[in-house]
Amino acid sequence: MTTVIQHSLQKVMESKIAIIDGAMGTTIRTYGMTEAHIRGERFQDSMKDLLNNGDLFSLTQPDMIGDIHRRFLEAGADIIETNTFGATSITQSEFFVDDPREKGGRKDPEFYQKVIEDPFLNNLAWEINEQSARQCRQWADRIGNETGHQRFVAGAIGPLTVSLSNSPDADDAGFRVVTFDQVKTAYMQEVRALIAGGSDLLLVETIFDSLNAKAALVAIREVFDADGKELPVMISAAVGRGGETMISAQTIEAFWNAVKHAKPLSVGLNCSLGPDLMYPFLSDLSEKADVAISCYPNAGLPNPLSETGFDLGPADMARYLGEFAKAGLINIAGGCCGNTPEHIAAIAKALEGQPPRVIPSGSRA
Repeated sequence: MTTVIQHSLQKVMESKIAIIDGAMGTTIRTYGMTEAHIRGERFQDSMKDLLNNGDLFSLTQPDMIGDIHRRFLEAGADIIETNTFGATSITQSEFFVDDPREKGGRKDPEFYQKVIEDPFLNNLAWEINEQSARQCRQWADRIGNETGHQRFVAGAIGPLTVSLSNSPDADDAGFRVVTFDQVKTAYMQEVRALIAGGSDLLLVETIFDSLNAKAALVAIREVFDADGKELPVMISAAVGRGGETMISAQTIEAFWNAVKHAKPLSVGLNCSLGPDLMYPFLSDLSEKADVAISCYPNAGLPNPLSETGFDLGPADMARYLGEFAKAGLINIAGGCCGNTPEHIAAIAKALEGQPPRVIPSGSRA
């Protein structure tokens, strides 16, 4: 089964640049959702504001999330992502557990051990991931069957709200709020739920802390080995102005060397500062990596006066991604923050007929 899934996506990338969807958060905001909408009946008594916890919409507003998936698919996306960017027990604890710092305490490994053992958070994280994957699966299959063009579900695995690389305590450089094993445990649960929901691929994305990403990749490997089922893995980092992963400050080449052991289907860049500033770093990665290259940048820099909250419109993103394609840099393209279905439609149209980057022979993809 795994071989068929991999072969299908590889066949797509042999003939075209595959399109990945845009920003779930940006598109959700166009629906005018309020705190009452995200709470629904289930979370109406929650003590903290939940509106920034967009993953919960998969449980409380599934019709809206399904509509967003439909729109991205109809815009031309070959790959759609699950609405699970923050769907680990660790990240969900930000919305459902009192912050000990408010009472003079601190977040530390003892605090996060309670988090990863908390039945409510574990059940919630599992449900968000499984249901989000099922919602994606339903729409990917529906549109795929209608068009005769197979679509793929990528289980989105985000970067967490804690760092394994850096200490938050200026007086204790060796202190970490969480341990590697705790992060790995949280990611293992997410991976299993994404697979249970029907994901075709696993996407470790928006990596700004490479050690967090390493924990995710170890989690994926251990789940594959223990459960006897393996899916293709995509890896995508966010970079700063100097082309370094933002917290761990690895160069593009160092980042690739740190993750290539996972033998990913693709490696790439997303989010970051917009497509214009991403170009040289994407070019560097394309030169170094021997697997498929993905690219889904933000729609420029944040701009609160813009309708989407970002500077670049659909035509702008289409022009930039078109330049990446003409330079032979990409195999998978789409958009991150600020990119709506209209942006993805423009990108898909601009890349139609453009040849994909030539993947070095003998590589996995």
